[in-house]
Amino acid sequence: MFSLYSILGRLSALNKFPILIITLIASVGFAMLYSAADGSFSPWAYKQMIRFVVGMGIMLAVACTDIRFWMSMSYPIYLLCLLLLIGVEAMGFVGMGAQRWIDLYVIQLQPSELMKIALILALARYFHLTSLEDTFKFRNLLVPIGLILMPTVLVMRQPDLGTAMILIMSGAVVFFTAGVRIWKFLLAGGAALAAIPIFWSMLHEYQRKRVLIFLDPESDPMKSGYHVTQSKIALGSGGWFGQGFMKGSQSHLSFLPEKQTDFIFTMLSEEFGFIGGLGLVFLFTLLLSYGFRVAINSRLHYGRLVAIGINSTFFLYAFINMSMVMGMLPVVGVPLPLVSYGGTALLTLLMGQGLIFSASLYNEARTGRF
Repeated sequence: MFSLYSILGRLSALNKFPILIITLIASVGFAMLYSAADGSFSPWAYKQMIRFVVGMGIMLAVACTDIRFWMSMSYPIYLLCLLLLIGVEAMGFVGMGAQRWIDLYVIQLQPSELMKIALILALARYFHLTSLEDTFKFRNLLVPIGLILMPTVLVMRQPDLGTAMILIMSGAVVFFTAGVRIWKFLLAGGAALAAIPIFWSMLHEYQRKRVLIFLDPESDPMKSGYHVTQSKIALGSGGWFGQGFMKGSQSHLSFLPEKQTDFIFTMLSEEFGFIGGLGLVFLFTLLLSYGFRVAINSRLHYGRLVAIGINSTFFLYAFINMSMVMGMLPVVGVPLPLVSYGGTALLTLLMGQGLIFSASLYNEARTGRF
């Protein structure tokens, strides 16, 4: 009985406002998936709703677990996700031209999505146990750099450029928050620029085409540039207030590809216009503001790093997806968080939000560097 009361007490202590925002964002996704199927819950909307219910359960369970437990489990979780990424190499199956999934029969698991959270946890654990003075020494950064590079290389082999970008950038945010000096980021940036020819040679042919099409979408409008061209047409046709729910011409006449996943924001903007798209951005902003507030107010250094890292990952999801459908970035296959159809990504994002809730709920713990 005590444990039941304890759990109920923790649930009642959770901030209900961000939970409401999460539900509203996911509901936008349900509506868009219903529209994408021309007024049917099958095949996308009902599955996404079931996943959301399961994900909310996972989120609340993670939230009610002491953040110090997740700190103790950070390295094992990272190792497990790294082994799963290696398992993709050995027994992963190919879908949409990429080998990214492991078939568990109950669910098709994408380990690279789980690694986005696992990497944040591992980096937060490392820097939690590292003094600020030690972060100034380059040799003390070799381990966290290795923590980033190992999964990044494995993800690039799948290939999944979008996830690799998020791993590197979210890791960099944790480095910055931990106190790594600016000149080291400038040095890393210079090294990255110098390595562009090598990086270019490692890209697959279709990835090179995406970059070239990003620079000149009109060069191949019927093939490689088709996605971006149709997305821009749909965005423009939405105007201020949109064409109406389930009345988008580009999406419902099948001109807009991948409207249930990567280009779902385009369909939203076509049907509800600039105002509808701005409304979703506002909901994202409210949720991100809560996460950053948790990070700022956290008395536990580990909790601060986890909250800022996961919040930054969520931001990168949204920013990259919206930018690529507007032609501001190459198409790299990053879903819109909590909105795009997809199981592992949805569950992972909700798990990450649960960790932010945990950092807030157990903020009375004050150990380590702060």
